[in-house]
Amino acid sequence: MSRLRQRVAERLVMSQQTNAILTTFNEVNMKPVMDLRAKYKDRFEKEHGIKLGFMGFFVKAVVAALKKYPIVNASVDGNDIVYHGYFDVGVAVGSPRGLVVPVIRNADQLSLAEIEKQIADFGKRARRAS
Repeated sequence: MSRLRQRVAERLVMSQQTNAILTTFNEVNMKPVMDLRAKYKDRFEKEHGIKLGFMGFFVKAVVAALKKYPIVNASVDGNDIVYHGYFDVGVAVGSPRGLVVPVIRNADQLSLAEIEKQIADFGKRARRAS
């Protein structure tokens, strides 16, 4: 097993041991986001040098949800609930060696363009690492 796969396996086991595991399905009307993206994608790319994807919108939505429901951004330490004042969001990125989940640190402090640039950089690094 490669070092990357070993590390992924270790983190998955640690995650299962320390986090509540659940699955949820929600339907969302993406038409407003799709329309907004279609309207501004060329201008966005020209101004910021990066394509306007959907993941940036998802990250921004996650941050808004975590601010509204801070218990979701908390962890348990013994008998205490620890609320975190930071908003780090993991983004799944495919690579030839498998799926990796780099973390966008302090996503609440980043612009949409900065988030999209980080996601693109994660993708490039994941492909190069193979």
